[in-house]
Amino acid sequence: MKLYPINAGNFKLDGGAMFGVVPKTLWTRTNPSDNNNMIDIAARCLLIEDSDRLILIDTGMGNKQSDKFFGYYHLWGNNSIDNSLKTHGFHRDDITDVFMTHLHFDHCGGSIQWNADRTGYETAFKNAHFWSNKNHWEWATKPNKREKASFLKENILPMEDSGQLKFTNLPQKDILKNSPLGFDIFFANGHTDKQMIPMIQYKGKTICFMADLLPTVGHLPLPFVMGYDTRPLLSLDEKERFLNLAADHNYYLFLEHDAHNEIITVQHTEKGVRLKDTFKTNDIFN
Repeated sequence: MKLYPINAGNFKLDGGAMFGVVPKTLWTRTNPSDNNNMIDIAARCLLIEDSDRLILIDTGMGNKQSDKFFGYYHLWGNNSIDNSLKTHGFHRDDITDVFMTHLHFDHCGGSIQWNADRTGYETAFKNAHFWSNKNHWEWATKPNKREKASFLKENILPMEDSGQLKFTNLPQKDILKNSPLGFDIFFANGHTDKQMIPMIQYKGKTICFMADLLPTVGHLPLPFVMGYDTRPLLSLDEKERFLNLAADHNYYLFLEHDAHNEIITVQHTEKGVRLKDTFKTNDIFN
């Protein structure tokens, strides 16, 4: 097995929204904001090369939305899925599986693109299966009013229309063991219903793709929960349980949204679970 970081692009989000009720004087210590209160955010995806499978975890926003849409998110940098894949010697047509932690637009938008004459949409990975789970699919395709703006039908429905959509099983408890993709999955319901956190066994280490369970290093303190989360008290509980596991077993936490910290480990302290070490992906994957 080999792992590769795939940067689908960088953007900015409102720091207050990213940290909910936490005062700005506290969250700016780890996530400084610009004059518009915006903080740096990454869309750092992960590619797993395992035998004859190439599994891409999440796909970023994509590029099919309007200039007005992207204007809200202040894109920055020159990273893209295609450029990142090319750097590692791959093409999007090589991808066999696209695993979506959840179906918010900044995690799955790159899965779907315009067709050739821009009259409709098609899958951006023509040879891949697209993986979700039935509960989350139902949640996303019949969205509640709070999340409706995050579940864009043009990002979601073409997966089903293409015949490429597949579902994982659901766990008996928190963790699904031996998923169809070869890794364990921790299910979390605070951010959105049945978000999936891959837990990958790699060279004697457990690499956890944190998605929106832990967006950035700044979200390590338990009360630091995003304003976007639909069930913030449940997020707090799920984060506590997962971080305790991570500290107990020395998990390596791959941060999808932290623009400046790629992989971290954590440890128990008198203040709770806190940062232990930070790593570049090359430190762990090579």
